[in-house]
Amino acid sequence: MQARRYYEGVWGVDSLTVKYTESGEMIRFSYRVLEPEKAAALNDKKSEPSLIDPQAGVKLVIPEMEKVGKLRQSSTPIAGKQYWMAFSNSGRRVRPGDRVDIVIGSFHANGLVVE
Repeated sequence: MQARRYYEGVWGVDSLTVKYTESGEMIRFSYRVLEPEKAAALNDKKSEPSLIDPQAGVKLVIPEMEKVGKLRQSSTPIAGKQYWMAFSNSGRRVRPGDRVDIVIGSFHANGLVVE
């Protein structure tokens, strides 16, 4: 509850989720924007997001597809809207149940459980 209030108050986001895709090759991080001004840092194109799994000893990055670009949303945030980004999990090192950290510039979400 305390962490939830922190992310709402400082970063203007809630509903932080980390999901293992069916194939296991991607990990999807999503969040809902409450206050667009505070949440702008999460959508900043200049920031390189990473997903860190200390147990597996890996740092995942967002892949860039030739015709699509980076697999993340980086538009100006809108209140009430869900946003997402997908991290490459080649080798399936990150597994459901792992606790991971999401780092996007100065934003840090620690100990999120992979669903």
